[in-house]
Amino acid sequence: MLTDAQWAMLEPLVEQCRPKGKTPPHDLRRTLDAILWRHENGAKWRAVLTELGPWWRAASDLHPLGSPGCLGTPAQPGAGARDPARNDVPRRHQRAGSSEGRPSAPKRGSQAQRDDREALGRSRGGYCTKACVIADSRGRAIAFRIAPGQAHELPDAIPLLDSLPGVPTWVVADRGYSSHSFREHIWSIGAKPAIPAKSNEAPVACPDWIYNNRNVVERLWARLKEWRAVATRYEKTASSFMGVLCLAAAIDWLKH
Repeated sequence: MLTDAQWAMLEPLVEQCRPKGKTPPHDLRRTLDAILWRHENGAKWRAVLTELGPWWRAASDLHPLGSPGCLGTPAQPGAGARDPARNDVPRRHQRAGSSEGRPSAPKRGSQAQRDDREALGRSRGGYCTKACVIADSRGRAIAFRIAPGQAHELPDAIPLLDSLPGVPTWVVADRGYSSHSFREHIWSIGAKPAIPAKSNEAPVACPDWIYNNRNVVERLWARLKEWRAVATRYEKTASSFMGVLCLAAAIDWLKH
């Protein structure tokens, strides 16, 4: 449950994007507690504790929390921050395509449209979603990008970098982001890349004392995946899953 100090910081952000006709102002904190409880425990919506209010109210309020300008950017990084980028793959739960155990709706639209709507696809890890994050030097999430499991993370690199409010000193990323064009983009904005080359590429400068900072993103994912709804995806649509990621990141900001 949220502490008084945490709620004081979150209330203005939640208030600006909550559905006005669904959640009365006096129930806003209780509804957010219900959303947090459900995603931290990986329970069904109907299993939300009765003292946390109607389960349907919490379920209907999740989607707006993932919208831009709400909890998608919980805070701003410090000046000169080093911003590592990394991807992770939460697995899709077997019931993510249905609602509380009911059969899934029929598939509609082209494969590309479904990829955009659901961000689900097959990779070596199974049917899953690929989530990429950019974080500051303290290991706090700034922005997310999600894609089907088979997608490469490199197309998300520049959009993630452009989401920063300022120019970082260094950009630290793993070999999955190794690309001449990406390094050139980093240099062009006034930052320095610390991205090791792949085995089939010519060696590039990647100072160990900078690259070692990538562990802060590893630790960030470890904290975020303490939420069962992040470690195992339960949401059908990409927008709902993005709401879960943004909520987890916002709470992580408040704790760190």
